[in-house]
Amino acid sequence: MKIAVVAANGREGQLIVKEAMERGHDVTAIVRGENKSVATNVVAKDALDLIAADLAGFDVVVNAVGAWTEETLPAIPNTAKHLADVLAGTDVRLIVVGGAGSLFVNAEHTMALEDTPDFPDAYKPVSAAHGLALKSLRESNGVKWTYISPAADFQADGERVGSYEIAGEEFTVNAAGESFISYADYAIAVVDEAEQASHVGERFSVYAK
Repeated sequence: MKIAVVAANGREGQLIVKEAMERGHDVTAIVRGENKSVATNVVAKDALDLIAADLAGFDVVVNAVGAWTEETLPAIPNTAKHLADVLAGTDVRLIVVGGAGSLFVNAEHTMALEDTPDFPDAYKPVSAAHGLALKSLRESNGVKWTYISPAADFQADGERVGSYEIAGEEFTVNAAGESFISYADYAIAVVDEAEQASHVGERFSVYAK
C-alpha cells in the first residue's frame, strides 16, 4: 500500500512509519523540517498547506499530529479538519491518531473520561483539542476517516509487546483494571487499520491486555 504519514517526525509518527515500512508498504513522510523518520520518500510541507495533489495516489493518510503547548494545540483539530476537507470525495482513507479523554464512561455516552473528577487538569487542554478533532471528523462529509483513541496511559517509551486489544467508544480497562498502551503497540494498531479498513467512519480504541 501507499501510505503517507503526516507529522512523521513526531515520536508516534516515526513509529508508524517504521511499522509500515517493515511490513513492506510504500511510505512517505510528510514533515515540516528535516526528516527524522526511516522513510526515504519525503514531502517537506506544513500539514495545513497540503492540497489534494499532494495526497493523490495514496491509499491511506495517517494524521499523527500532536501538540502539548497552548500555542500549538490548535494544530490538532485544525489539521484533522483540513485533511478531511482535502480528502473529501476521494478514495484515500484518513486515519487520525486521537486522544483518550473523549472516550465515554457510561453506556448512554453522555459522560466522557475527561469529564470525570479524577481526570488530571494538566491533560484537559490536549484532551479538548483531540475532542474537537473527533467532532470535526464526525461532522465531515465524503471522507473515509477513522479515529483511533489510545488507552488513558499512552506510554511513549513503553515496551513493544506486539499485540493489543480493541474496544469501541467506551473507556475500557484490562483484566488488571489498567488502561495503558505503548506508542509502539499503538503503531501496530494504526498499520493494521490501514491494511484492513475495519473501522471506516468510526472511532475505536486500543489498549494493552
